[in-house]
Amino acid sequence: HPRRRPSAPPAPPAPPPTPAPAQPGQAPQPVAGDATGWSMDERLYNQIWGMFEDLARAVAAYRSAVDFAESRMGQELDRALSDPRNRIGGAGDRAREEARVKRDELTARAREALDRDLGQLAAEAAVVEPALPAAYAGWDNPVWHAHRIPMELPMALRLGDLHLPERADLRIPLLVRLPLERGMWVDSGRTASEAAALMDGDRLRRLAMETAVLHAARLLSVYPPGEFSVHVIDPAGSAAGPLAPLVDAGVLAGPPAAGAQGVASVLAHLTRRVDLVQMAVRAGAADSLPPDLDTGEQLLVVNDFPHGFDDRAVTQLRYLADEGPAVGVHLLMVADREDASAYGPVLDPLWRSLLRITPVADNHLADPWVGHAWTYEPPVVPPGSRVLEQVLAAVTTARRAAGR
Repeated sequence: HPRRRPSAPPAPPAPPPTPAPAQPGQAPQPVAGDATGWSMDERLYNQIWGMFEDLARAVAAYRSAVDFAESRMGQELDRALSDPRNRIGGAGDRAREEARVKRDELTARAREALDRDLGQLAAEAAVVEPALPAAYAGWDNPVWHAHRIPMELPMALRLGDLHLPERADLRIPLLVRLPLERGMWVDSGRTASEAAALMDGDRLRRLAMETAVLHAARLLSVYPPGEFSVHVIDPAGSAAGPLAPLVDAGVLAGPPAAGAQGVASVLAHLTRRVDLVQMAVRAGAADSLPPDLDTGEQLLVVNDFPHGFDDRAVTQLRYLADEGPAVGVHLLMVADREDASAYGPVLDPLWRSLLRITPVADNHLADPWVGHAWTYEPPVVPPGSRVLEQVLAAVTTARRAAGR
């Protein structure tokens, strides 16, 4: 418009904190939030991803050095023992010992370098973890005790921790961007991992649902009041115990849907929402949406899939998984893939479209740099803690204050 004044350019980002000068011969002291970014949340997010990459590459270098040392020892032994004269007397023993000594020296130097890098990363993690905002923090972080429902959406959400066997106590938060770009699948199968194979099936299914409840509660706690709704499908009513914190706090969009009729009703409601919002977006007519349509983000938690689902319901669920995230409808599914084996390859696209996480520790996630198999640790509430109930109570209070 000719009379419209140009908007002011965005303010430059605040400079990140700078570490104190290092003593001669020592590494600089790490500082939380010293990565690039326009806000502290973004700097912490980038710093965590930097730690993730540094750990992946440090371990890759160590493993490569160990492999090289083993390969070199094998080559030296082959050369030494290829001469028949070295197979008689002590020459062969001396060749073996010399090759092992060289292998051990190379391995020791590689381990020394790795320990130095791991020590620096551990020191950085020690200052970063206490500085994390609630969306990035573990449930044992004191930040939750003073948590207030934000008025703006954070840029990421913590789903658990990752670690490698070289140092299991060095944990890297697993962060995903918000809004979610894909659904999640909490694998309740006993064949999912070695730890799951040793557990009772009922106990594992309960743990899987408890994990899903923690993810749903965290999402509720980081979205502005009234801008995130949670729907639950529990066909057989078997998840009443794990769902109790959400039900008692009154933060669900409705009672957990049970039976075939309940499943059909919830799926029809969310399918209609996806269809209407898609049409409005394509037509550029967002103002024409029905007044009763909730345009906030929606999360559908499905327990014990595919029990209670007929072919039509399965088709609708696949549609929501594919088309829902782009228009604010997300899926969090608790399922054992073996239970759905009767569908064969028909459901393969569904499983591939979801981020698989586990209710117990399992090394099934790979990093995007070198492809290590990282052990995923699901989120847990400290024993005896009431943090979950406190957070959900804060969600309820914020909704009432906002008139939602």
